[in-house]
Amino acid sequence: MSGAVDLSALKARSDAANRPAPAPQAGGPAPGGPAPRGGPPPPAPAGFVIDVTEAGFQAEVLERSMVVPVVVDLWAEWCGPCKQLSPVLERLAAAGNGSWILAKVDVDANPRIAQAFGAQSIPMVVAVVGGQPVDAFNGAQPEAQVREWISSLLDALRERMPAIAEAEAAAGGAPEPEEEPEDPRFTAAEDALEQGDYAAAEAAYQDILNVEPANEQAAAAIAQVRFLARSEAVDPEAVARADTAPDDVDAQLAAADAQVATDDVEGAFARLVATAGRVFGDDRDRVREHLVGLFELFPADDARVTAARRALARVLF
Repeated sequence: MSGAVDLSALKARSDAANRPAPAPQAGGPAPGGPAPRGGPPPPAPAGFVIDVTEAGFQAEVLERSMVVPVVVDLWAEWCGPCKQLSPVLERLAAAGNGSWILAKVDVDANPRIAQAFGAQSIPMVVAVVGGQPVDAFNGAQPEAQVREWISSLLDALRERMPAIAEAEAAAGGAPEPEEEPEDPRFTAAEDALEQGDYAAAEAAYQDILNVEPANEQAAAAIAQVRFLARSEAVDPEAVARADTAPDDVDAQLAAADAQVATDDVEGAFARLVATAGRVFGDDRDRVREHLVGLFELFPADDARVTAARRALARVLF
């Protein structure tokens, strides 16, 4: 976001609001009359969570952000998600011990601040560093996700802003990331896998998918388990045998597994794409399904997978 949001107008308003009023001239209000408005801003609170207004924006956000990151929480009393997110931010700010500051802004009372950040919905959280917004997110996020966002921010700035490390040292050092509790369903599957019981491991992962069809971790694990089970039974001569029998689908599938097991991934993919181009009907479906199963062993953006997918599409269509 750096450079994309202009906070200069807010700074100007803050300067104007805090500029001392001129001394009364002759004929002005008599002593004891209404006090002139203006004057220096009140001292910034000592805590790590502060309420910010347009008048105090320069001192409490822009100037503070030269020393440590200031995380601006744009909220409103009527906003339900804000009431979920704000306590999370406040807890994390207290735990941060001054390594970053939480600046809470009521957008109803301070609409120009929301406008300056281009807020189209709330809650909106913006990290300000060196007088400029550098990162942001919208909506009520889980506490673990917010903690990770703040940790990433501090990690990126710790060397540039010594006050971060000083605050962390005063609090006993940078907080250790909390380990997520292990999912007992995955633990059972991993135990079976360590014992070499591939059938039990696959069944355990499949149970997870039956409940959570979109669980990518379980889907990828099943692909790995199936491959491990097949690769243990692969004949070392599978590749040589397949090369002499190009139309033997079983031989080609076994050879592809053997090649992936020896890290000849491109060779395995090319073999099955070529086989898919030579056979038809059920045999072609078997080859396609086997190749897709091998794709699942690798990240979707793996260049070898991308190239093989395109090659397979040309053969099939």
